[in-house]
Amino acid sequence: MKALLAILKREFLAYFFSPLAYVVLTAFLFINGYVFYAILLSLNSPETPRQELMALFFKNVFYWIFMMLVSSIVAMRLVSEERKSGSIEALLTAPVGEGTVIAGKFLGGLTFFLFLWLPTVLYPVALSRYGTIDFGPIAASYLGIALFGALFLAAGTFASALTKNQIIAAIVSFVMILALFLAGVFRELVTDPKLREGLGYLNLIEHMDDFARGLVDTRRVVYVVSAVVFFLFLATKALQGNKGK
Repeated sequence: MKALLAILKREFLAYFFSPLAYVVLTAFLFINGYVFYAILLSLNSPETPRQELMALFFKNVFYWIFMMLVSSIVAMRLVSEERKSGSIEALLTAPVGEGTVIAGKFLGGLTFFLFLWLPTVLYPVALSRYGTIDFGPIAASYLGIALFGALFLAAGTFASALTKNQIIAAIVSFVMILALFLAGVFRELVTDPKLREGLGYLNLIEHMDDFARGLVDTRRVVYVVSAVVFFLFLATKALQGNKGK
């Protein structure tokens, strides 16, 4: 456990020694803030139907674009950077298993990802000063962010373990994340009832819709957690396979 926490802390702090962290953080907050403002401005129009502001914030197209892009960028350096520099060999020769290394790096990346979202908590807090806010759906929405962020970062960790090139890792990560996202969307093109039902279970948009309404379905949580474990298992195997290369 000490080794896991040490790797987690090391990975999290490593982001702040790179300009990339500050660029990602600034761009993320700027565009998220602009999207929030644009939704707020739109709902102030008399012609716009009354809708839940924070639900729209968590379900708009920019939300998914940023989730996929930011996850790929955050995860791309987790393993590939150390493989390129050769420092991964020193880490693996320590009394630490490959699974612990992967888990620590993944959790470090996930901690930074959640850190990016932390300032957005101020949005509903600010809104609560001007009206009644139901914080239940908002809390469920942030749980959805944490779960989907973990899923995307686990896929990114696997991609990062496959190559020494961070750019290639980011591209492979984005492609895998996009495939996960589109798996459920393609349900509309399928006619077989069983396959259609299965793809519907993978539909991340519907998952997030439920979270935004305050519905936490344990089946959806189990699906995401299982997928995270699966990708981290693949990342561990990839690291073992590339050991010494």
